[in-house]
Amino acid sequence: MRLLRRPLSLALRLTLLFGIAAATVFPVFGWIISQSTERHFAAEDTRELEIIARAVQDVLPRVRATEDFTSLEQRFDDILVGHHSASLHIAGKDGQTLYASPGPDLSALAQVADSRSNGTSVRQWSDAKHTYRVLIRSARKDTTEGAYTLVVAVPIDIHLRFLVAFRRTLWFMIACSIFVMGLMGWIAVRQGHAPLHDIVARIRRISANELNTRLPPESVPYELRDLAVSFNEMLQRIDAAFHRLVDFNADIAHELRTPITNLMTQTQVALSRARTIDEYREILYSNMEEYERMAQMVSDMLFLAQTDNRPQTENITELDLAAEVQALFDYYEGWAEERGVALALDGAATVSGERPMLRRALGNLLSNAIRHTPARGTVRVELNAEHDGEIGIVVENTGPEIAPEHLPKLFDRFYRVDPSRQRGGAGLGLAIVKSIIEAHGGKIGVTSAAGCTKFHITLPKRPAPIRKPQQEQL
Repeated sequence: MRLLRRPLSLALRLTLLFGIAAATVFPVFGWIISQSTERHFAAEDTRELEIIARAVQDVLPRVRATEDFTSLEQRFDDILVGHHSASLHIAGKDGQTLYASPGPDLSALAQVADSRSNGTSVRQWSDAKHTYRVLIRSARKDTTEGAYTLVVAVPIDIHLRFLVAFRRTLWFMIACSIFVMGLMGWIAVRQGHAPLHDIVARIRRISANELNTRLPPESVPYELRDLAVSFNEMLQRIDAAFHRLVDFNADIAHELRTPITNLMTQTQVALSRARTIDEYREILYSNMEEYERMAQMVSDMLFLAQTDNRPQTENITELDLAAEVQALFDYYEGWAEERGVALALDGAATVSGERPMLRRALGNLLSNAIRHTPARGTVRVELNAEHDGEIGIVVENTGPEIAPEHLPKLFDRFYRVDPSRQRGGAGLGLAIVKSIIEAHGGKIGVTSAAGCTKFHITLPKRPAPIRKPQQEQL
């Protein structure tokens, strides 16, 4: 047995999404800013080193011999003035130091100069005390004896300390921003869900006595309008079903009250004085009619309940509708002759379905048609196979027309056109027909005009397969 974990709330999900988004975006921005700042300092240092190197290279053409470097030391010192403690080292082609400014020993760096003419490299270098950005360049004069290596260095300790403090502050601010973003996201989600909480509060106040309550779609955010409309439609269906249930209960009470009252009255009359055996037998026969009526009503109600709980057919067989209708004609032939009603069948068709259920539906329609057909009238059944794979059945009877306002309600339970509720039926026959036809995936309708009433049935040639409910997993 598998336990299902409770899903996270929407507020927590959205807050986590806000936090994940902030934790992804902000560090990327912080890394970009940090790299941009570091590249900016590197570019500024490199620019300064290039200025010093070009100034030195402008002086080197004046050197004709190694001894001339002694006379140009002041010139090299002047070049370094104003360049943030910059250092200069000039070495000859044999590695001999020709000039070295006060500061770090850069002679070791002169040995790694690029052997190519005018080869330049910029790197970061540290001694025991400081960190420098160093430019190393090979410079060659036109004369064969004039090949030099320039090493220019500027300290970058201030830059590095600034970058360390800047990164520390930046990442601290990013961490705070992620937290604040998550908190603001949670607050925003809570505020955004306020209309949803209001809808939930309104729904909780709805009871069986307030099913006419509706959610105004214009007062909720646009994203929740479909929810409000769908809820209103569902509530309308529930309200209609509730009223049908109330009417159904009232109809049941009314239908059962009449035979029970008759039984009580007849029993009281029978007990009021001593009677003969024939009189008691007559009373029992009268009571038997009431019992049969009640038993039929209960049977019909149980059948409707079963079809409601089992909305699809199971024991499906291939049926010849013409043969089934002819068998029903044989059954009702005596009653029809007694009433002077003719029975006629046109067409032929086959359909897949439950034989007892379809025979009951067709039987109810035939008995209803015979009952309402006057003498010398005709009850006609037409069968036809339509082009889209469906079967059409029409049960037609001549006689008085049914008023248009009654047609939509004919298939309601306990509904009868005659408001006097005459004896002869509980008003469940057509409701059973509709339930059976819908259980087979079909439709039924009725028209009444020009002295003729027609029940139109449409059935699929093969009903849809049964869908069994899935078991819940724990």
